[in-house]
Amino acid sequence: MKIAAAPISWGVCEVPGWGYQLDRERVLGEMRALGLTATELGPDGFLPPSPEHRRTLLDSYGLRGIGGFVPVVLHDPGHDPVPEARATLRAFAEGDVETVVLAAATGADGYDARPVLDDEGWKTLLGNLGRLLAEAADFGRAITLHPHVGTMIENREEVDRVLDGSDMPLCLDTGHLLIGGTDPLDLVSRAAARVAHVHLKDVDATLAAQVRAGKLTYTEAVRAGMYRPLGRGDVDVAGIVSTLTAAGYDGWYVMEQDLILDAEPPAGEGPEAEVRASLAYLASLASLGSPAEGRA
Repeated sequence: MKIAAAPISWGVCEVPGWGYQLDRERVLGEMRALGLTATELGPDGFLPPSPEHRRTLLDSYGLRGIGGFVPVVLHDPGHDPVPEARATLRAFAEGDVETVVLAAATGADGYDARPVLDDEGWKTLLGNLGRLLAEAADFGRAITLHPHVGTMIENREEVDRVLDGSDMPLCLDTGHLLIGGTDPLDLVSRAAARVAHVHLKDVDATLAAQVRAGKLTYTEAVRAGMYRPLGRGDVDVAGIVSTLTAAGYDGWYVMEQDLILDAEPPAGEGPEAEVRASLAYLASLASLGSPAEGRA
């Protein structure tokens, strides 16, 4: 397993008002202390915008940037997503970042509400996925679509429509899929060949069901602890990893346990302790199968 970290596991998020934002020195320092050697980039502004400066900073912590979450409006006929996507792809190529993790953004901040796509919106979205796949190939970058709560691709019907109507590879986010009503293990069993990147999350299924039922917003559920350290929730992480391995998947497993912080936690506590628990769980999986990489 190639294991990477993500700043969202430290509560660093692009959503305004998400919670207390730790500075990058603490986040990157704790990644290094945990023995991690790879990370996704986090939201705009967390790392330097210059690809060269970003790579120099990550190098100083013994880390490499392997991907980044990029929300882009894809469904609006009046909006062309190619220029902004092209700028991101160019920056990723210059900074030696492998994978664009695309999300079909609604155009609004946050993930607590979203519109419903009509036929024209679907035609536009699927067409834009094809255009961005071609752009990524021109820059020699991988690109994936991330089904995500509060975006235009959230539930099983929408995920299947993307699989049937485009060639875009998927970022398999085990938590967002379950919250949106897709069994991630079933999806892997049906479409492992479409998985090009993985966000490993574990979630409390009871809180996830309350989000689907509209009893809690996504943000409220995250604050209530919907995301759990790997192995402590209701996602069959072991089954997903085993099935992907059997299918020949050799990409990254990015640990993502989204959380909201109210204040600066004491050193060694909070996010660092939860990521350490997730790493211990992944080490137990690796001891049963293939060795883990991405850690010192």
